[in-house]
Amino acid sequence: MSSSPRTIRTRALVSATVVVALTAVAGCNDDRGNDRGKGRSTPSAQAPAEPSDIALPGSLTGQKPNWDSCPAPSPIQGTGAAPGSEWECATVKVPLDYGKPDGETIDLAMIRAKATDKDRRIGSLVFNFGGPGGSGVSSLPSFADDYAKLRTRYDLVSFDPRGVGESAGVKCLSDKEMDAADAVDGTPDDEDEIKAATADSREFAAACKKKSGRVLPHVDTVSAARDMDLMRQVLGDKKLSYFGISYGTELGGVYAHLFPQHVGRAVLDAVVDPTEDPEQGSYGQAKGFQLALDNYLKDCAKKGFACPTGGDAEAGNAKIAAFLKKLDKKPLSTESGRKLTQGGALGGIAAALYDPESWKYLTLGLQEALHLGKGNMLLAMSDSMSGRDEKGRYSNINAANMAINCVDDKQRYTVDEVKAQLPRFRKASPVFGEFLAWGMLGCTDWPVDGTTDGPDVSAKGSAPVLVVGNTGDPATPYAGARKMARELGPGVGIEVTYKGQGHGAYNSGNACMTKTVNSYLLDGKVPSGGTTCS
Repeated sequence: MSSSPRTIRTRALVSATVVVALTAVAGCNDDRGNDRGKGRSTPSAQAPAEPSDIALPGSLTGQKPNWDSCPAPSPIQGTGAAPGSEWECATVKVPLDYGKPDGETIDLAMIRAKATDKDRRIGSLVFNFGGPGGSGVSSLPSFADDYAKLRTRYDLVSFDPRGVGESAGVKCLSDKEMDAADAVDGTPDDEDEIKAATADSREFAAACKKKSGRVLPHVDTVSAARDMDLMRQVLGDKKLSYFGISYGTELGGVYAHLFPQHVGRAVLDAVVDPTEDPEQGSYGQAKGFQLALDNYLKDCAKKGFACPTGGDAEAGNAKIAAFLKKLDKKPLSTESGRKLTQGGALGGIAAALYDPESWKYLTLGLQEALHLGKGNMLLAMSDSMSGRDEKGRYSNINAANMAINCVDDKQRYTVDEVKAQLPRFRKASPVFGEFLAWGMLGCTDWPVDGTTDGPDVSAKGSAPVLVVGNTGDPATPYAGARKMARELGPGVGIEVTYKGQGHGAYNSGNACMTKTVNSYLLDGKVPSGGTTCS
């Protein structure tokens, strides 16, 4: 849902700006067999073959990557400078269609920094930072300091998954078209606005088909998991050691299901609930973001007159809801000449809730908007979520996010079904509920059918997998961790709890959590199920 790597699987909102900015949820897009509201007949993506059916040619499994110095991230990957000399980049070829392993291939972009203690090196530690749609090539160097201890014994490795960034990245709208889409109302109030929003969604889907139709049927999570096993072989590792965040937890769970015998040491942090359908997931995320907002408002209220939202959470929610309603009719001006729309403001608020360290910026943004009538800071935070840089260039996180979600999920919702759910969503969150409800229309007009009823993460025979949940996580609610651990199976899913705020746990700086994960990854010490850090 954002250019930030700590994103989760999302069902994109109707408004292109908030597409990734709010709904990027890790577990809320997994259809569980209820085909209610499935739309018109569309070309179907081929059902994935089971791993035992696939024999990859030696030309793929025997690849030797040509590691070289890394350039700066391309616009489609996101912003950032070229990483330092310790980083190396390469590509690896994978089948476009695993049903035709000897057929057409695509290149996956990879990045690595070698282990600093070569004598005690364990192997590669592969990262996926979520989205889906986030570029691992641009993200890993930015967050490498957080994993410096792990780098002593692992090569830190990440990649752009298929459909993302420089790995046959999905392309849809131009940068100017993305900016124009921000004017579309993500919470339509009448039939005319509903027609405009659904027309915008159809135009987005048509543009994706026109520019990226060749890859759209093949950017599914199952294929991405198979890519990781091919990467494992190419990197020379007998087992895959893995660190998945947000949507990356679903990808890791699917990998463990497909290749349980190849799982080494794996950590799933900020966990997608693999049991929820899109409606359940969106509803859970409405409650999750509302919980995070309430926690922010309570903290803000302690600052007295410096808090722009008042003295308690209830008053703060009312003030923010009224502010958003006003923006629906009259966006705020900014120094850039662009307008802060309702969707943009909501994206900026959501962005700040991912990390309690960002709460101070949310306070400043709300002060500027509520007291000065300017939208500069909230718009900047929204841009960071939607992958827009200072030059007006967008990464492909929006397009890839939608493409991966829609090929994974069979569920397709109708306008009437969304309308029926609006009261329940509004009650769950007066600020986020309505946006998340309308976001369920994201895949309704997609040109490729979804492939599965939901991710199978059962992994009998796998090594233990750490499943880390944060009780204050807005985007991947805490309950998902327990369900993921259960679905992985007895002795496989090891649940660890962090009683904190923000999205994810390892990067929170909590000493207990850092020690627990590091002891597992570096020394193989599996914590007791139910271990809690606070």
